[in-house]
Amino acid sequence: MAETKLSTHTLDALYLRDKNLVDEVIGQMTFTDAMFYHIMGVAPTPGQRAILDAVLVTLMEHGFTPSAITARMTYLSAPEAMQSAVAAGLLNVASQFIGTMENAAKILAEIATNPDGTDAACLHVVHRHLDQGQHMPGFGHHLHRPDDPRTPKLFAIAMAHDDIKKQPIEMMKQLGSTVDQLYGKHLTINATGATAAVLMGAGIPVGIMRGFAVISRAAGLVAHIMEEQSSPTGRHIWDLVDKSIPYTGKALETPNNQT
Repeated sequence: MAETKLSTHTLDALYLRDKNLVDEVIGQMTFTDAMFYHIMGVAPTPGQRAILDAVLVTLMEHGFTPSAITARMTYLSAPEAMQSAVAAGLLNVASQFIGTMENAAKILAEIATNPDGTDAACLHVVHRHLDQGQHMPGFGHHLHRPDDPRTPKLFAIAMAHDDIKKQPIEMMKQLGSTVDQLYGKHLTINATGATAAVLMGAGIPVGIMRGFAVISRAAGLVAHIMEEQSSPTGRHIWDLVDKSIPYTGKALETPNNQT
């Protein structure tokens, strides 16, 4: 039989899981606390709250990435429906941008369960990605070199709380050392790699990690849309693409188009 534990209501009350929304949640729990409780089914520990707050702030804004550009262009086309612009932008929280912590977390989970130990597991993972010509999720950044400044901050917050498991951070650092060794150069552990480690340490299942990136980025996209209302860039982006990408077909070479 299908069932839900997420919410219910009576004539005079509403419930978020097992808590009375009015008496026990509104004014009593922060958004982060209520969100964690709603998703995970338990109230967050101090460390989990600190990690989640840090991750949500870290992932909220990344500048003119595909998600922000898409949101602005959609708002240009449908300014009467702000939610469409946000939704369009959120569709780009995926395996290449923002949502990459999910793939990084899958690698950490693989390393953690390898019976040969962390060192051997890291070597196996990196060799596999090299042999297949695949990018290592959670590593490298086109702007931040030699290191992503967000990573040590996220790790420091996690390390400061006894209720956060440290093994995922240790595995990520070992993986980073192996990456540098086999790639023959230093590749920073980027923010999404760090996010994967700290969220895993906070007990967040791999399968929903990307959801926290979606929640965070939604706030950032609202900011982009608000700026678009007062300082539009959508038309400029459209014109830039139109002028920068030439037509290379043969339509203009036919006699009918000659003057």
